[in-house]
Amino acid sequence: MKGLFFILFLVVPLFAITNQAGIGLTVNLPQGEFRDNVDRVGFGIGIDYAAKLNPYIGLGGAFGVMTYGSERRNEPFSTTIPDVTVDVTTSNNFLFFQLMPRISVPISIAVPYIEGRVGLNYLWTDTRIDNQSDGEEVASSTNFDDIAFCYGGAAGLMVRVWKKPTRRSKHKGKSSDDSPDAVYIDLKAVYAKGGNAEYLKEGSVHRTTGGSVAYDVSESHTDLLTIGLGVDFDF
Repeated sequence: MKGLFFILFLVVPLFAITNQAGIGLTVNLPQGEFRDNVDRVGFGIGIDYAAKLNPYIGLGGAFGVMTYGSERRNEPFSTTIPDVTVDVTTSNNFLFFQLMPRISVPISIAVPYIEGRVGLNYLWTDTRIDNQSDGEEVASSTNFDDIAFCYGGAAGLMVRVWKKPTRRSKHKGKSSDDSPDAVYIDLKAVYAKGGNAEYLKEGSVHRTTGGSVAYDVSESHTDLLTIGLGVDFDF
């Protein structure tokens, strides 16, 4: 199955009349059991790509990452060097990768669209040590992680804010400069049903005076509603 996905990403762009890519900020709202356990809004970044096979149908993928909780504290660098302190940050993170067919209907400068989504959710908690003087990372470790299948759909609206002038060259079908063909503001909502996963949340890591660590592990489905606002480019 992974090999099929890889082949699709290599082959589909060869048949595209236009490639479309976007990046934006996301607000991520846990749903159902996931919301009951986490009860936090996550903020993150989303990236998507679609190869348009014709003016209405495209195939591509979407990637997003967010942090849904974190804890920060100051600690001595070690028991033998208690006079040097460092920043210790524990972050709870959520990443998704989804394949998507897209159907869009260009209407003047507006392009409403819908998407199907299928992919994977990856949840992990990591702890890192940063130097207090310059914030440089000293060390890091993944405390806990899990992965789950996901599927769902999306709907959005792209509004074109810029279009390349249609100047033609004698030797090429269109202008030879490297600027995008069009730029859009993109507003979308994605709802994905996530499979069962184990994960940590804020307050799940317990440290003892003896130097050991214990985890309160939560388990649930990982449904997520994502609202995104970004910029898309035709090229």
